[in-house]
Amino acid sequence: MEKKTASMKGKQKRGNIAAYIVLILISIIWLFPFFGLIMQSFRSYDPAVEYGGMVDYIIPKHFSLDNYRFLLSGETNFLTWYKNTLIIAVCVALLQTIIVLCVSYALSRMRFKGRTFLMRFWLILGMFPGFLTMICLYFLLKQFGLTQAGAVPGLILISVASSGMGYYVCKGYFDTLPIALDEAARIDGASRARIFFILTIPLSKPIIIYTALVAFMAPWCDYVFASYVAFGHDKSYNVAVALTRWVWTNDYQGYFTRFCAGGILIAVPVTLLFMFLQKYYVEGVTGGAVKG
Repeated sequence: MEKKTASMKGKQKRGNIAAYIVLILISIIWLFPFFGLIMQSFRSYDPAVEYGGMVDYIIPKHFSLDNYRFLLSGETNFLTWYKNTLIIAVCVALLQTIIVLCVSYALSRMRFKGRTFLMRFWLILGMFPGFLTMICLYFLLKQFGLTQAGAVPGLILISVASSGMGYYVCKGYFDTLPIALDEAARIDGASRARIFFILTIPLSKPIIIYTALVAFMAPWCDYVFASYVAFGHDKSYNVAVALTRWVWTNDYQGYFTRFCAGGILIAVPVTLLFMFLQKYYVEGVTGGAVKG
């Protein structure tokens, strides 16, 4: 019996070692491009110091903060692009989270005529890719002056307008909360709104953080629709659109290291958010996947 137990422990230990080796290799492969991006961002673009274009080595011969100084010095509109991206992402995260929470709670706790049809209709509608409506949305926004110079509020409006359709995960999380709590509060005379704000919201921290992070990420990384709405107006670009057009319309080789530095500055806020909120993000995903 002891030999069998020792043999099982030995197999388990070898299995764990093999799993760790595989995971380490996968991590190295996955992180290698990010490592290269970071290294290139610290390479000087000054030809007198080091060639500033694309090279065949990763580690810079001369480390420099020239690229970051250039981006933050005001010589370009990078700070304006960054501000636009931040404004859009924060506004969308806030408004979309509020709408999704309200819609999800209503669909989870209330029973009304047409509820099932509405959920199925939204589910089917959500299967169609959003870019199919880009031309229609562009001309609609143009009628209200929300393109080019007004692209920032236009992008916020479009991102928030259909946010109620993303109720699936949040509703699933609300379904896991005991309905007996709501019934007890109703017996004590609490209204639906009071139950939602006083009882449900404090118990829903993981799904709130999950919803806010997902809502924040979409406009933060948006390129296709943002480039379409802000086309031709430099000061309305977000960072993704601006940096892409930057290397298109300027010397790509000379601007390559600056492009890498801009990518790092964009990645930092999202990375920090996920690092500090990872626990709640995972709880929100797993909790919302239990019921639908």
